[in-house]
Amino acid sequence: MTQPRQFVVEADGGSRGNPGPAGYGAVVIDPVTGETLAEAAEYIGVATNNVAEYKGLIAGLKAAKALVPDASADGALQVRVRMDSKLVVEQMSGRWKIKHPDMKPLAAEAARILPASAVTYEWIPREMNKHADRLANEAMDAGKRGKQWEPSASTASLDTPRSSAASALPPVSGPPGDAAAGAAKARAALAARPAAASPAALQVGWGAAPDLGAPATFVLLRHGETALTPEKRFSGSGGSDPELSAAGRHQAECIARSLADRGTVEEIVSSPLRRCRETAAAVAARLGLEVRIEEGLRETDFGAWEGLTFAEVRERYGADLDAWLASAKVAPTGGGESFAEVARRVSATRDRLTTRYAGRTVLLVTHVTPIKTLVRLALGAPPEAMFRMELSAASVSAVAYYADGNASVRLLNDTSHLR
Repeated sequence: MTQPRQFVVEADGGSRGNPGPAGYGAVVIDPVTGETLAEAAEYIGVATNNVAEYKGLIAGLKAAKALVPDASADGALQVRVRMDSKLVVEQMSGRWKIKHPDMKPLAAEAARILPASAVTYEWIPREMNKHADRLANEAMDAGKRGKQWEPSASTASLDTPRSSAASALPPVSGPPGDAAAGAAKARAALAARPAAASPAALQVGWGAAPDLGAPATFVLLRHGETALTPEKRFSGSGGSDPELSAAGRHQAECIARSLADRGTVEEIVSSPLRRCRETAAAVAARLGLEVRIEEGLRETDFGAWEGLTFAEVRERYGADLDAWLASAKVAPTGGGESFAEVARRVSATRDRLTTRYAGRTVLLVTHVTPIKTLVRLALGAPPEAMFRMELSAASVSAVAYYADGNASVRLLNDTSHLR
């Protein structure tokens, strides 16, 4: 009996804005020699990360199939797909339900390329998927210049047989009205642009000008409830460091499922306090990501007010409370932090993280005061705006930070995932 050909397919996709200018990359590898057999990459216009990742998978499977004449026959080919998208791997493996309407036709298309018995899926960390990631970025860079992707000089110089699958393969189809339509619009805009116009002059939808690059997008998640939350007690970084309650653990699972369905989060950073670490761990388990701890995301130290209700503070420390409400420079009783001090800490943390995660979508699991501070600073609002925002337990907000220093508040206090 003839042994099946065996290939490894590594695929990736990305979107600079999510949705925004997007592209995918895929590579077919000989698992024995490590030889690159085929590459595929394409700029697909305006799309989400999920769409780009699925299109990378489809292109990789098609490239593998093209290398084996009778690939559709049972037993002719075995493909091991390796991707850093937990969402795609789990959905294509049948362990996660595909809910999003844009994902269903893409998953169905991927499943039709080869017999189900011929393909297995494996999640790998991002650092192990560098080849496909590089191809995806090359495709996006080419698209920004109004060109089609071609193998880079470094790729072309490798003495390994390969095919330039981007030009040899038929285009990857997508659901009507999503990325395919976006790609067509972007190409039409490029074609219609006057010859003297710079590529940087093209703007796609609501995104930033291409020369600014993709923003660092912070998805701001307030931790789930603790026993103190429904009682509205001051709970900062100077108190008992409570764990999540049963309700809080349920909330963490709800948001974890929601973020897994969206598939946009690439990194997770958490406050060091227990309630945030537990919330972040629930999300990380779903997304297959690690959690980085950031001290600057901890909650305000409320000093002697820790564990007390507002009414109890009013009764015991009335004058101090009035002064605190009147000025961001006043700290709570007993050596806590003022909002001005918190703002300095949070803004320094913001600057570090926006530099570290430029162009990426990062989940920050933190607390009421840091989230309200980030939103206030993004809006250029005065300190008293802190008292005019509602921020529920396990709610999601989002702010995008651009290279020119501008910020855009995209979401505030979303709790739809808890309904």
